[in-house]
Amino acid sequence: MAPSFLFLLLTLASRGDNAAAGIAVRPGSVVRWPGDGIVACEQGGERYAPTAGACWIAIDLEARGEIAVARMTSAGRESRRLLVGEYPFPTESLTGVDEKYVSPGADALARIERDRRESGRAFARRTRHLDGPPFAPPLAVLPEGGRFGARRIFNGETRSPHGGTDYPAAPGTIVVAPAAGVVAISTEHFFAGQSVYLDHGDGLISMSFHLSERLVKAGDQVERGQPLGRVGATGRVTGPHLHFAVRWRGARVDPAPLYGAPDSLPAIR
Repeated sequence: MAPSFLFLLLTLASRGDNAAAGIAVRPGSVVRWPGDGIVACEQGGERYAPTAGACWIAIDLEARGEIAVARMTSAGRESRRLLVGEYPFPTESLTGVDEKYVSPGADALARIERDRRESGRAFARRTRHLDGPPFAPPLAVLPEGGRFGARRIFNGETRSPHGGTDYPAAPGTIVVAPAAGVVAISTEHFFAGQSVYLDHGDGLISMSFHLSERLVKAGDQVERGQPLGRVGATGRVTGPHLHFAVRWRGARVDPAPLYGAPDSLPAIR
């Protein structure tokens, strides 16, 4: 980890714990807390079940400062504090974006709000565990992707950070499910264009945006690797590509590390 990331390692003994623990975490990351006999995990006031013998802790793209987490085991309750430091996400300046996506009119703003509410209902889902990391790549040939977390400027106007990873691909390329799940949303949104949201359970939602065609509908149960749609250039784009994004219990996280083995992720010990 480069010093310029400005991460400080926090090693603090939690009240009631004998063990000192701590880990510096970057915004947009996922951290594992493995152990024996875990029966429940807690973060941000939400209690959830462990997965594959660990608590999985999602750190939002714009989180900063201390985050309190806890787990319940057969030996009792353990708590830790994580420290999220500043991270030098790049700044991305794009020109030639259709002006309706930069300064939407009243009708578009109403539609954007409807889209936001629909997405919010998907992010609030807490269904039983279906499937999850390690993810299969959403494209058969996964090109180098990027721009997760980039501070974006469209036609000179600053907008929200980029909450997913963009993969360049030819129009019509098949996009597949990264894991088994239920289609929570299959629709066209103003910014995201033709979109598919998959609920993998445990509050884990993956999203495929800017499709030219959707091959599934809301409520469908899909398997890992099943086609969801085709790469396109719908919504706010400057060219065809797949925007692939992940939210876990509402936190926007970088999908790229989720393709690897779980023990490759940062861990609390």
